[in-house]
Amino acid sequence: MLYTKNKNNLIDFLNYLNPERIKLELDRYIVGQHETKKIISVGVYNHYKKLHLLREKDIYLEKSNILLIGPTGCGKTLMVKTLAKIINIPIIVVDATSFTEAGYVGDDVESIVQKLLHECDYDVELAERSIIYIDEIDKIAKKTDHTSGKDVSGEGVQQSLLKLIEGVVLNITALSDKKNQQQNSQNFNLDTTNILFIAGGAFSGIENFVFDRISKETSFIDKAVSTNNILFETNTEDLINFGIIPEFLGRLPILAKFKELNEFELIYILTKPKNSLLKQFCYLFLIEGIEIKFTFDSIKEIAKIAVNKKIGARGLKSILELILLNSMFIFPSKKNLKLVIIYKEVITENKKPIFVYK
Repeated sequence: MLYTKNKNNLIDFLNYLNPERIKLELDRYIVGQHETKKIISVGVYNHYKKLHLLREKDIYLEKSNILLIGPTGCGKTLMVKTLAKIINIPIIVVDATSFTEAGYVGDDVESIVQKLLHECDYDVELAERSIIYIDEIDKIAKKTDHTSGKDVSGEGVQQSLLKLIEGVVLNITALSDKKNQQQNSQNFNLDTTNILFIAGGAFSGIENFVFDRISKETSFIDKAVSTNNILFETNTEDLINFGIIPEFLGRLPILAKFKELNEFELIYILTKPKNSLLKQFCYLFLIEGIEIKFTFDSIKEIAKIAVNKKIGARGLKSILELILLNSMFIFPSKKNLKLVIIYKEVITENKKPIFVYK
């Protein structure tokens, strides 16, 4: 375990998991996004090196939290969860849309730390060196239309998060839990200064601000940029125009941008990982002694649909569910069915799969 009472564990971590090794581990689980992996690997390594310097040499370096920008289904959440496993540290994933300013109906931002402490079994020292991932951060952008009254889920929440991310000592009451009766009535003082905060969002619509800025800066816009991966050109000016306040961006200085997954990468995701989606569906059929096969053209078509609909890897399962609906409805009652073959026209022309009987 990375963080225990033994201080040498942090030194061991720094000696073993350098940025290159962290990226190599991420490569085992995440397809593509090589530049983004480098940025995140260096950022995380430097964060824990900072903690080592603070603990051993009393040298304080400012924390470098990370902001992830990328379209839906490109692997932002998976990247953070995988990272936490690699460095063997607790992580919690929270949704920014569930939070409101104090005094309004909804979760208070301090409940984030309460959940983290609970995840760490009320080990304060461990919690103070863990990771918090705030997803859907783009959904709390400052609203430009003030006709509906005070904004309780946008700028106000960003303001509430400022101190939490920068570092503040909070008095946290334990979550009610039958497994931890002894902690139920306890309060814990927790300092968020050394917690690594990672925020992520799709920032749908920011493309307009990026295009406007690029067109002002240059009369020529690269066609490749204008059609794909425009989010990769995003900078802090665009984020401020989108509605993220400058103070909030200042506390998330590392910007890691994700590209849209291309057709080849989606095919890889469908077929190569140990527990790939296609293998998962094959297991469903194999339980009843039936084999299912996909032609390469059909796999390519599934990936193409995900690219065209801009739903990324996250949308692959819903596409497969729809394609296999009729087959999954029929095959449990066909006792003599041996093989189901999914070919391209099953997807493009809604034709019936090939059923092979014993």
